[in-house]
Amino acid sequence: MKPEFESIPLVKAGKRFEIEINGHFAFIDYREMGHQIALIHTEAEPELAGTGAAVAVVEKTLAYIEENNKKLLPFCPYVFAYIKKHPEWKRIVDERFEGYDKL
Repeated sequence: MKPEFESIPLVKAGKRFEIEINGHFAFIDYREMGHQIALIHTEAEPELAGTGAAVAVVEKTLAYIEENNKKLLPFCPYVFAYIKKHPEWKRIVDERFEGYDKL
């Protein structure tokens, strides 16, 4: 992630993880079921397009999942693609996830 995002805290608000940059948000909708966290949809407000904010919220969320000993279900296509590009994160994906072998 870009250095300017490192100090921005990840906030768990309702059913989403979010970061705020200059009054604008990048967020991931999620559902938590026991030891699993399903990431459903990633979005950054248009004002953040091209800034790297979406990548930052994904990286911070993956770190949160790992730090809390949860297993990831990457239903969000953006998160799924991120893990394909960064296979080291496959370590937190639940092996029972239907697309596990495609990561």
